[in-house]
Amino acid sequence: MREETMLAHKVYLFSLLPSLSHSPIKTQILSLNHQALRSFTLVRHPGFPFRRRPATAMKGMKFSTYVGASSVSASENGVGTNGSVGSLSGATQEEENSPLGNLYRVPPPEIRQIVDAPPLPALSFSPQRDKILFLKRRALPPLSELARPEEKLAGMRIDGKCNTRSRMSFYTGIGIHELMGDGTLGPEKEVHGFPTGAKINFVSWSLDGQHLSFSIRFDEDENTSSRLRVWVADVETGRARPLFQSPDVYLNAIFDNYVWVDNSTLLVCTIPISRGEPPKKPLVPFGPKIQSNEEKSVVQVRTYQDLLKDAYDEDLFDYYATTQLVLASLDGSVKAIGPPAVYTSIDPSPDHKYLLVASIHRPYSFIVPCGRFPKRVELWTTDGKFIREICDLPLAEDIPIAFNSVRKGKRSIGWRPDQPSTLYWAETQDGGDAKVEVSPRDIVYTEPAEPSDGETPEILHQLDLRYGGISWCDDSLALVYESWYKTRRTRTWVISPGNKEVNPRILFDRSSEDVYSDPGSPMLRRTSAGTYVIAKIKKNDEGTFILLNGSGATPEGNIPFLDLFDINTGDKERIWQSDKQKYYETVIALMSDQHDCDLHIDQLKILTSKESKTENPQYYLVSWPDKRVHQITHFPHPYPQLADLQKELIKYQRMDGVQLTATLYLPPNYDPSKDGPLPCLFWSYPGEFKSKDAAGQVRGSPNEFAGIGPTSALLWLARGFAILSGPTIPIIGEGDEEANDRYVEQLVASAEAAVKEVVQRGVAHPSKIAVGGHSYGAFMTANLLAHAPHLFSCGIARSGAYNRTLTPFGFQNEDRTLWEATSTYVEMSPFMSANKIKKPILLIHGEEDNNPGTLTMQSDRFFNALKGHGALSRLVVLPFESHGYNARESIMHVLWETDRWLQTYCVSLSDKTTEVVSEIDEKETQNDSQGKVLSASGGGESDKEGAEQVIFSSPRASLW
Repeated sequence: MREETMLAHKVYLFSLLPSLSHSPIKTQILSLNHQALRSFTLVRHPGFPFRRRPATAMKGMKFSTYVGASSVSASENGVGTNGSVGSLSGATQEEENSPLGNLYRVPPPEIRQIVDAPPLPALSFSPQRDKILFLKRRALPPLSELARPEEKLAGMRIDGKCNTRSRMSFYTGIGIHELMGDGTLGPEKEVHGFPTGAKINFVSWSLDGQHLSFSIRFDEDENTSSRLRVWVADVETGRARPLFQSPDVYLNAIFDNYVWVDNSTLLVCTIPISRGEPPKKPLVPFGPKIQSNEEKSVVQVRTYQDLLKDAYDEDLFDYYATTQLVLASLDGSVKAIGPPAVYTSIDPSPDHKYLLVASIHRPYSFIVPCGRFPKRVELWTTDGKFIREICDLPLAEDIPIAFNSVRKGKRSIGWRPDQPSTLYWAETQDGGDAKVEVSPRDIVYTEPAEPSDGETPEILHQLDLRYGGISWCDDSLALVYESWYKTRRTRTWVISPGNKEVNPRILFDRSSEDVYSDPGSPMLRRTSAGTYVIAKIKKNDEGTFILLNGSGATPEGNIPFLDLFDINTGDKERIWQSDKQKYYETVIALMSDQHDCDLHIDQLKILTSKESKTENPQYYLVSWPDKRVHQITHFPHPYPQLADLQKELIKYQRMDGVQLTATLYLPPNYDPSKDGPLPCLFWSYPGEFKSKDAAGQVRGSPNEFAGIGPTSALLWLARGFAILSGPTIPIIGEGDEEANDRYVEQLVASAEAAVKEVVQRGVAHPSKIAVGGHSYGAFMTANLLAHAPHLFSCGIARSGAYNRTLTPFGFQNEDRTLWEATSTYVEMSPFMSANKIKKPILLIHGEEDNNPGTLTMQSDRFFNALKGHGALSRLVVLPFESHGYNARESIMHVLWETDRWLQTYCVSLSDKTTEVVSEIDEKETQNDSQGKVLSASGGGESDKEGAEQVIFSSPRASLW
């Protein structure tokens, strides 16, 4: 059990500064008690795609200068704005100002006020689209919530007290608004009746929209939370009450939670009432921990974390994950169905007569997470009567690491949403191994829930690529998707599920990397059964039309659209498009799908989200035939002090001719002709591509609102920085070439092109450019400091992996093993180039990082390597934090560390006489004369040869 007190973060510093020793300085670990505060981060509601974390307005701030102060300490004493402790009250002034202390600090007010602004609610629409829920949230949680005890089992982290996944965010309240005919909202009706301070999760509508179900829990003391109970609320009155009359029935939310099976009945995953105390860990083990491969099986797995370790862990996993399914009606009747088991999903058929029930069972594994444990899928009646077993899949430890490899046997089992009770699934024909050449590769089957005697599953479609899902419409239309990562090929098939006489045909056949050719995805409508099918559109009673909702990628940026598409002829008509001059508007959902019938074009109504560079997203209703627009929400600007920030999508070329893009942000009121060049923060994340043309395509929109997350690089706009967000860093492997075999070379070339562009524009000071990134972006940062030290003054690397030999069975989009591509693994690893890093580097890592590959040990060992070569470096390890950072104390400290690093090793640097652009130009000239591409070291090595399979990944800004 963890102590209830909180440990201050660990800081390790090594520097070449003359005032510091050449041995590492380890600060002593202190403890402090914190006030328990109930706060949380956003959880995406299952029925509504919430895109941003905006916050309410705050007082505006003026910028007196564009270059931040050079002082290294920006902390404040006392309590933060949401009650979290900023520093120890007993600390001396000298300790407060020292960067070597281990107190939690807070960043300057201009950053802190943006992060601490309360978030706006998430939204959820009723099935009839006549009401909207405002799901209210709080800002960042205190560290005391993360410090609660948790069990790490089978790839999951479990809060044993609540019997849920640990670190769950929550809502604090539910407001119900009626959506009026003119698009305005009626007065808020607050859901009431539950205890004050309740934490709300798993909010869902009944099928008829008359009731809400949700779970609540509350803090029992400073470091524990109660188990979850299921509540229901009447939408008309807002009155809430417990679903179960007995106080001893609790929700088991380790896997699934509950589902409405009709308008008045829920099927709930509960903790078995007969369950006793957790198993006790034996003081003396029963024997050694043994793993054996005497069968000589080839088992290659990535670096999964939080796995089962022994028999005690297996028992503990069963204890927490075992569920008793219970049918509970609104009238108070309760019925337990089926035996207790580790149920992972429950899925009612559209006609509510059957249940598709999935569970996992022993033997478990010590090398893969629970998603690969033996899996049984059964068919029951809704009242719990067993009908038949659909499949019982064995333990899947041996899925090959090659991309597109899958589990053997039936997979993606589900109900056809357009039929009362028809099942469908896919089965691999290549044994699940993507390296096996076979045709067909996947077969899609379908059969009724209760087939007649002798009836065999029907082959619905056969695929030569890997099955990727189905969009169902009716017996005359369904779209089947297949793709192949190695070639980036993706295909969409049109099939007629109810007519074998109609041959399947290819509708779209394109490269997944080619965003300019993306035709969009079909819009879905909700059925009365609560399922979603492709919406058919009527137009003058001619043809079969569907709606394609697309991002509209163009060389000028994304211009979202809605096309009326004739499924038979391929003709399309653009019936709606975002304003490309000022706004970025996207289609969220259909709002005219209350009836189970085709929709007439003149009755079409859609929900959109609209934003601009300076205007935060708002939701609108657009109604045909005149496309009348009604604004639904009027959210205030989340950070008005940055309302006038400057944003530009810039384009430039890499020296090998690849077109690159980035988003350049500048502070409000900044004028380069008057204010001169700024310190600049370069924040990015590399992506892999199979073609130069696709790598050079523009992604994103210049008109998108600048959403600023709690640890976003954009926060430094408030400190007078220029921010180069998401400069594209394509790692390209055309044909049989493997992209990572020239990773460092292409990485450096992309960074040089970006730096040259912002320096030539006069907005970035050539000697005051910092580089940073998270996860694979941290890996990028370390490599750039090692191989392109002439570009950057310092670096910030968060939660990265730096030694690829510690991830020997693949990483990111690399699916070759260390033994197949030894030189690539070694050359890509900045750990192996630690002796080359001479610029200051700040490493930050969560102590409980559970992301595959980015163990906290990666930063520990990298820091030791840097220290062993005298590099100016600093390692900050955040207690209780995982791959991303959640607690307010941790986030504020990360921002303080980052700001201090930037002020000390970027802003405060004296101007250098060496011009970065001149240096880059000189290297380009040298390489052009030699006819070679710039190598990792800046010289002219020839291209390396090799083969690697990569997955397309859009370049990301990683602004979190």
